[in-house]
Amino acid sequence: MSQRPDLHKPERRQHSNSCRWFQRIYLQCQSDNGDDSHRIAPSPVVHVRGLCESVVEADLVEALEKFGTICYVMMMPFKRQALVEFEGVESADKCVACGTKEAVYIAGQQAFFNYSTSKRITRPTNSDNPNSGNKVLLLSIQNPLYPITTEVLYTVCNPIGNVLRIVIFKRNGIQAMSVQSAQKAKAALNGADIYAGCCTLKIEYARPTRLNVIRNDNDSWDYTKPYLARRERGKGRQRQAILGEHPSAYSDNGYGPHCPLLPLPGNNRYKMSSHDIPEVVAYPLPQTSSYLGHSSSSVAMVSGLHPTKMNCTRIFNLFCLYGNIEKVKFMKSVPGTALVEMGDEYAVDRAITHLNSIKVFGKRLNVCVSKQHAVIPSQVFELEDGTSSYKDFAMTRNNRFTSAGQASKNIIQPPSCVLHFYNVPPCVTEDELQRLCTEHDVPGFIKFKVFDAKPSSKTISGLLEFDTKTNAVEVLTVLNHYQIRIPNGSNPYTLKLCFSTSSHL
Repeated sequence: MSQRPDLHKPERRQHSNSCRWFQRIYLQCQSDNGDDSHRIAPSPVVHVRGLCESVVEADLVEALEKFGTICYVMMMPFKRQALVEFEGVESADKCVACGTKEAVYIAGQQAFFNYSTSKRITRPTNSDNPNSGNKVLLLSIQNPLYPITTEVLYTVCNPIGNVLRIVIFKRNGIQAMSVQSAQKAKAALNGADIYAGCCTLKIEYARPTRLNVIRNDNDSWDYTKPYLARRERGKGRQRQAILGEHPSAYSDNGYGPHCPLLPLPGNNRYKMSSHDIPEVVAYPLPQTSSYLGHSSSSVAMVSGLHPTKMNCTRIFNLFCLYGNIEKVKFMKSVPGTALVEMGDEYAVDRAITHLNSIKVFGKRLNVCVSKQHAVIPSQVFELEDGTSSYKDFAMTRNNRFTSAGQASKNIIQPPSCVLHFYNVPPCVTEDELQRLCTEHDVPGFIKFKVFDAKPSSKTISGLLEFDTKTNAVEVLTVLNHYQIRIPNGSNPYTLKLCFSTSSHL
């Protein structure tokens, strides 16, 4: 099998299958040998399963275009699945029939096919025709563990087609960009990871036909108007997977030394010709960055904490969703304020992005970067609930970013009214979880869903929907990592909670 960019990791938890714009439910009826494909009526849309973790849209097109003209492809990278819409049902018939009789390989791995229950793939915009001339693509960045700037997107996309403009919309992590060869960029990058195991790209054609840029900075850039710039720009370079394992370590300039990226394979049909792009190009190094002053420390300062309901453990329960927690210390001189030392500056930035200004126990949190670079356990005192004002979490097993593999399973998600629960013993019922909320004086859930589990599974997982986002935040703050003990059980189960990508059940 050819080894391509170190793309998305497999086997992600069920809550992290995709961002909310792309959530759909598809009936999976075909077994691996294709015996039961007849259960679903023929459709021009084919459901493809068993894809390797490094597959992108171009691989599906290359392997399946022999069956007929392909109109549209929707990647489901976290499921290692995809939907392929053919121009006619006859082409879909050929694809499903061939996959039933013989092995069909996509990117070196056997894939399995069945008709989709959909007759047409729903496009998020009206601009679904690649021949319409629209050069604007809408990029959704899923699981953004690291900052996404215009430099990053330019580096990723420019080897495929000349980038004209980039505009980044912070809400929901949606990115939009304009390129000369939008169709090529979509095929080559849809489903790929910008960094290994995270920052996964979902690409669609955008509704607007032009992007308006008023200034050149980390969130927007017009490459046709250099006079808007305040600094020199490096040119794009060829991608690895796509930008390697992770961003370069911070240094004085914020991004560290230049880091070479691996070139696209020589036979890649989407790569620009040699006269369009240099063979070796330096990583575009930002001279100014919103992240320099924004997250120059790995310590966050949190104020607006409820005086009786918040303590070190509950701060950990909430902040651990965005990075490892080393230490938490309440400040005696500033009531309702605590310092949270996290694993790195990226974790602090994620916590600020998602937790600043949220309400917890009727008080609005203010999360910002501390001027301190470490939490020192001085002036330890007793909080109103009787717990210590300082706690060291460096060795706890509940930190969720202790390895690259573990970190890749965490989908960075803003607070929502739906919580994903997992690591719960199968004997625990909906009523027992509801009673757990009552016993801890937190709001109860209004809807409950358990995911199907393998017969051999020792735990269950599912979703809990609450009336409001604030209710969900409070439940997570109190019950995350609660120890569930069962009769005759040797060790307790640690209840784990996180925010779901689902907006409702």
